[in-house]
Amino acid sequence: MTRIYILRHGNTFDKGDVVTRVGGRTDLPLSVSGLEQAEKLSEHFAELGVSFDMAFCSPLQRTKQTAQIALKTQAEEVDLKVLPFLVEIDYGPDENKPEEEVRARIGEDALRAWEEEGVPPNGWHIDPPAVIGRWQEFFANAPKKYPGKTLLVTTSNGIARFALKALADGGAGADLKLKTAAYGVFDVTDDGKPLMLSWNVRP
Repeated sequence: MTRIYILRHGNTFDKGDVVTRVGGRTDLPLSVSGLEQAEKLSEHFAELGVSFDMAFCSPLQRTKQTAQIALKTQAEEVDLKVLPFLVEIDYGPDENKPEEEVRARIGEDALRAWEEEGVPPNGWHIDPPAVIGRWQEFFANAPKKYPGKTLLVTTSNGIARFALKALADGGAGADLKLKTAAYGVFDVTDDGKPLMLSWNVRP
């Protein structure tokens, strides 16, 4: 059995900041509160006695920072590798625009379809079947490449949701949106079938 923790990066905005829809074209670092969240994750995993054997993140610095800090209390150094498919989606005309402007452009129904069903609004650059396929491939290969290991995968909200869609039941009953600095835990059987143990866990 291979265990996989899928983690969303910490905050990129602090209280009082204008919150924008940050995608793959906007490489923001963690904010002050985001750094604090990552520190809490590190302490949380240490308290639980979680030992990671390998870690993956997207090319974006906010995921790298979160992973690096979360891993710093590990007893042994953990190899952190970049997986390009984990990079956040491109929000097209809404990239780095204030949330109120995004809502005004796409409408509440389109935003709800994205949040609840993973259906991208017009103009957003994401191929859901392709991303789901990459998650399925990652799950399927994990027991072969990392048998009996525990992996950390740090990504963004737009990509993490499709890990649920890669499950046999499509993540039925779970909130697709993964909160900042929250994670889900999956066990993958030897034949590459993932089972969700938890989702949206936050220290």
